Amino acid sequence: MEKKILFPQIGGLVHGGDYNPDQWLDRPDILEEDVRMMKKAGVNCVTLGVFSWAAYEPEEGNFHFEWMEKIIEKLYQNGIYTILSTPSGARPAWLDGRYIEAMRVDSRGVRDHHGKRHNHCMTSERFREKVAVIDRMLAERLGTHPGVILYHISNELGGECFCPRCVQKFQMYLAERYEYDIDRLNAEWWTSFWSHHYNTFSEIEPPFENGETSVMGLNMEWKRFTTWNMNNFMQFEIDVLRSVTPDIPVTTNFMGLFGGLDYRKMAPKLDVISWDNYPCYHNDWETFTETMSDTAFNHAVMRSMKRDKPFMMMESTPSLVNWHKVNKLKRPGVHKLSCVQAVACGSDSVQYFQWRKGRGSYEQFHGAVVDHAGTDDSRVFRDVAEAGELLKKLAPVAGTTVSTRAALLFDWDNRWAIWDVKALGQETKKYERTCIGIWQEFMKLGIDMDVVGSDEDLSRYDVVVAPMLYLLQPGTADNLRAFVERGGQLLATYFTGYVDDAQLCYLGGFPGDGLKELFGIVSEEIDSYYPSDRNGIAMKDGSRWEVVDYAEILRVQDAEVLGTYTDDFYQGSAAVTCKSHGKGNAYYVAARTSAGEMRPLFEKMLADAGISVRKLPEGVEYHVRSGEEGSYEFYLNCNTEPVKIAGVNGLDMVTDREVREEMTLPGYGVAVIRQ
Repeated sequence: MEKKILFPQIGGLVHGGDYNPDQWLDRPDILEEDVRMMKKAGVNCVTLGVFSWAAYEPEEGNFHFEWMEKIIEKLYQNGIYTILSTPSGARPAWLDGRYIEAMRVDSRGVRDHHGKRHNHCMTSERFREKVAVIDRMLAERLGTHPGVILYHISNELGGECFCPRCVQKFQMYLAERYEYDIDRLNAEWWTSFWSHHYNTFSEIEPPFENGETSVMGLNMEWKRFTTWNMNNFMQFEIDVLRSVTPDIPVTTNFMGLFGGLDYRKMAPKLDVISWDNYPCYHNDWETFTETMSDTAFNHAVMRSMKRDKPFMMMESTPSLVNWHKVNKLKRPGVHKLSCVQAVACGSDSVQYFQWRKGRGSYEQFHGAVVDHAGTDDSRVFRDVAEAGELLKKLAPVAGTTVSTRAALLFDWDNRWAIWDVKALGQETKKYERTCIGIWQEFMKLGIDMDVVGSDEDLSRYDVVVAPMLYLLQPGTADNLRAFVERGGQLLATYFTGYVDDAQLCYLGGFPGDGLKELFGIVSEEIDSYYPSDRNGIAMKDGSRWEVVDYAEILRVQDAEVLGTYTDDFYQGSAAVTCKSHGKGNAYYVAARTSAGEMRPLFEKMLADAGISVRKLPEGVEYHVRSGEEGSYEFYLNCNTEPVKIAGVNGLDMVTDREVREEMTLPGYGVAVIRQ
């Protein structure tokens, strides 16, 4: 497998983070000290200019780039490269004062004031004109410098705008999407209900908070449009930069499972996928191991958007954040553990927000490598320097990828539809939590899973799990059927195949679009439980599963029954089934149960697919990255106490020692075994 080195200039893993020298232009001594300490911490790359528009252009048309030129050159002379950001994520006051249309209108029709986060209107022509000017000048003045290796588009793109221009653009979007056929839109949105009928596209408004919010088709299309509109804006910035410097790759920093945009629709326009990682470590609602595995799931989502090349962890904190409900410090050892986890899951970078704490404003107490004391002898600085040394050791890992034969289906459209549907228990839908729980159970077996869309090519996988696939994209059913026929092991759950991509219910029984035949069952009813309700499933192997939240009542057509309900009026009816189809098997789990109880079923699916599981102590993560020269096994001990791990052989790149058969990892310890 050929390596895909993201940045040949660096050659190894990227280590650095957001640097804001424009906050310290009156302190050249601090800027000089920053370079010295960056080298000591093993920093080889920084992100510059994320919030620098006012420093570049303090007044309209009055540009100052010389200060940034000097910073980039100084860093470059010291072996530190630059990720150069466009400043569109934070507009100067003069722009909003002169071009009010640049600011968004909220869901009640009220225009925002200057300064609010995620506040630019994606449609505003005036704003685009000003962005084009600053971006082009950035590319001309700074992008040609050999120290610039990547463009960072804006910052954490997100949000929506309800201004008149965006409303009009939405109407045009709908007209094109529905081929100027308003009757088709009315049919797919089921507007005959509650007299929602539209005569023209110009009558359609977005789902204002104080307006129409009960038409599911409207709500869905508005979210799709918002993604399309943001994608269009992002592409506009990319086009400006490429017109000047076509060879510099581009990225933008995604925000994990952010629900406002379908990142998969934006990923193809980017050369590198990157994201900002801020877990709530050491919280009081889950174990530390669960927090770590939640983070691993997010890494997998990002990795899976471009499966054949590494991604980047663009931001993380070396200590704490300032915007969680409780801003708790990372405990000793956790920083190294979290850094190595990112690399283990496929990232070729460990980057921080931020390098140095500012003296004032909103993020003055947000964690940073350099505290207000300004020294290089703090606990946090030592942690970062230790990570920097370790990442140098792990340089050969750069360009390798995580290759897996298992995938979990996770769709943004499906997610939005479940959020909006007036069914089930409104407080217990938990689509994301259900997906993550199943994914984590596979990880406990030493199996990394990609996280992919239901319309993606599944030919590289042998095991696929599709939790709560309520909405079916066009072609999804055919995709799943072909996967099983060629020998794939497929598992779906309750609430699968109820609606099409217009959110119209399938007629003829659920799951629709031919999935009844694939699974050999019909879901006739779904029972939603109160928090105190319980049921059980008696499996043929003698095990018992507890049922919470939801239970579908099935009519079995030609599937094998593997488990039946133990209680209620549907006692004895099918709850878990399997149907062989072609060379593969299609499993259906009709009720919500814990992923841990489903583990034997997962193990059977893996065994039938010829995939070996890895026996791991509780709280130990295992990941593998591979390249043309071999593989790298990552072991992460998420426990505070030491653990022994059997069956390990090879060179530990962390300790530079050979391991034979057994290895002991200290609390929060890591090992990277080169095969």
